[in-house]
Amino acid sequence: MAEAKTPVASSAPAPLAPVRVYRHRLPTRIWHWVNAVTLLILLMSGLTIFNAHPRLYWGEYGANFDRAWLVIGSTADSGYLRVGDWRIETTGVLGRWTDAAGEEKTWAFPGWSTIPTSYSLADGRRWHLFFAWVMAIGLTLYMLWTLLRGHLRKDLHVRRAEWSPRHIWLDVKDHARLRFPTGEAAARYGILQKLSYIGVIFVLLPLMIATGLTMSPGLNASAPWLLDLFGGRQSARSIHFIAAWVLVAFFVVHLAMVLLAGPLNEIRSMVTGWFRLPPERKDGA
Repeated sequence: MAEAKTPVASSAPAPLAPVRVYRHRLPTRIWHWVNAVTLLILLMSGLTIFNAHPRLYWGEYGANFDRAWLVIGSTADSGYLRVGDWRIETTGVLGRWTDAAGEEKTWAFPGWSTIPTSYSLADGRRWHLFFAWVMAIGLTLYMLWTLLRGHLRKDLHVRRAEWSPRHIWLDVKDHARLRFPTGEAAARYGILQKLSYIGVIFVLLPLMIATGLTMSPGLNASAPWLLDLFGGRQSARSIHFIAAWVLVAFFVVHLAMVLLAGPLNEIRSMVTGWFRLPPERKDGA
């Protein structure tokens, strides 16, 4: 008769329950989602306004016969983008494209990327100015909360050791290798995140608001120093356009990092505030 085998208890440790931390406070979550919608509408309505005169200049003045540093235009049978002396054909994307009804259009940006989808400068301005106020008021309140409630000091402040070139380069390499922080380190912002968020909140968004005000004829009369600050209305318009696309680049990278780091955990934390810490990485992993 076969000898009965005594069950042997597994020596493997029982899996630990996931650790959750309260990562994003309510004002951060509200501002994040309101700002996401607001900036999308501002971009699309801004492209409608740009379609009215798809040329950019430096200085105070600029018109059709002046030399523009950027042009999105069209010829009889093609669309093109010109930056300085560099030119690329963009038929079907910019300058000349076909809409859903099969009609050929010669606006700089296609209708699917603008608000409204059919060209209307007046409506584009209404959308843009309304949501510009939403952004400006929201940004002001969030900046005040960030300063008064300690969010800047506790979460965004760059410590002395983090300014080390070696520390910054290590964070760059980890992001390039998609090696995201684990354990308690995942609940804190890295140096690249801190610099990016500080740059957006305290530099890019205020710059967008200030250059937008500089393009207002009413503000030109009441605050002419804005024209001196940015070197003229056309320079302000150029800076406004460049800053907008820097913001687009930031959000594209931001979305890519969310998707690669684990979208369910990242989005859930920005909805509920609670973030599940990824388990500590084993040595050499």
